[in-house]
Amino acid sequence: MPELRTVILAAGKGTRMKSDVPKVLHLVLGKPIIQYVLDVAKGVGSLKNYVVLGHQAEMVRAVVGSECDYVEQTELLGTADAVKRTKNLLKNFNGNVLILCGDTPLLDKKVVKLLVNVHNRTKAVCTFLTAILRDPHGYGRVIRNEKNAAIAIREHKDATAEEKKINEINVGVYCVKSKELFAALDKVGMNAKKKEFYLTDIIAFFLNQGLKVQTLVTEDPDVGLGVNTREHLAMVGLKMRDKIIKYWMEEGVTIMDPTTTFIAPDVTIGRDTLIRPFTFIENNVKLGARCVVGPFARFRPGTRIGNNVDIGNFTEINNSSMDDGCFMKHFSYLGDATLGKNVNIGCGTVTANFDGVKKNSTKIGDGAFIGSDSILVAPVTVGRGALTAAGSVVTSGTKVPPGYAAVGVPARLRKRKSL
Repeated sequence: MPELRTVILAAGKGTRMKSDVPKVLHLVLGKPIIQYVLDVAKGVGSLKNYVVLGHQAEMVRAVVGSECDYVEQTELLGTADAVKRTKNLLKNFNGNVLILCGDTPLLDKKVVKLLVNVHNRTKAVCTFLTAILRDPHGYGRVIRNEKNAAIAIREHKDATAEEKKINEINVGVYCVKSKELFAALDKVGMNAKKKEFYLTDIIAFFLNQGLKVQTLVTEDPDVGLGVNTREHLAMVGLKMRDKIIKYWMEEGVTIMDPTTTFIAPDVTIGRDTLIRPFTFIENNVKLGARCVVGPFARFRPGTRIGNNVDIGNFTEINNSSMDDGCFMKHFSYLGDATLGKNVNIGCGTVTANFDGVKKNSTKIGDGAFIGSDSILVAPVTVGRGALTAAGSVVTSGTKVPPGYAAVGVPARLRKRKSL
């Protein structure tokens, strides 16, 4: 199997976003758009990834980090010119180059992997992804001959009236043999209308050289949807959310109202958990089995919830863990907290975890009972089976021993049997 490397095109200005943030850094379900594309590249076995930058290049570098190599397109002269910028980095590479657009968060790993497999199996010089759309307006059309073989990709602005009737469009995903790719790019001329170099022109060039070009038609036309406006951003977010929610329902999670539930991509949920309306589960959250959460519950990144946990309405948990059998029914906040098994968090409990300079942790042992309206000013430790009385303020540095109670403002320690 030839080695695979990926070029991601992320140089565009994204003018229609009307934003100071590069288009590829806008968030879809809490993740930058380009991160989804990078995840696909890694998921299909790409051993090295190159990002072509242009507009606000340093901002993109700062977010994506060192996991990629970068080249810059100083003048935005089109997609062929953008890919050509990687020529020096790939001059000694003899494998396949996967070309992806950095603004397509719905790109599906399975579809792209199938494309690469078709490319290798058919020994084509280039294989590109297509889709059938009811309304193909604005997309490049796939031109086929009488034998149904693809012979060109015609950009919408350059298409004839007859060609614009074609419903098969170019998705913008290519797998190309490296040496032949850069030989073709050297021959691509500037488009007279747009004054740009079109990557799509390599298809006709290959065919004129007698080289084999293959296509794969995807059954899901959404995979190639690019984000060019705020409306597109919202639309792909809704589509992605629907897919995620459908997946978890198929995995045995009950979601009472999918239309008001937010579940990020990097989440784990156990079987037979019930999610009530207006629940937000953000990235890097794990929920155990047989839990009941919501309504109006928010799980922020770094949260770990065990099995048989009940978390009710108007609750928020951030970077915290709750072991099996815990209860937190309503109006409470946990931040940077570690809870043992069977802990009760009373209504209105707050872990005051930020002192204005740094975050501090709260540790609560198995079977502890935190009374209503307790404020735990971290760092605080509440021992196994300990209690805080309703309305108590447990001050910073306090350690409530097992079997003791913290009572009052500020809280004082008492043996529980004296209550």
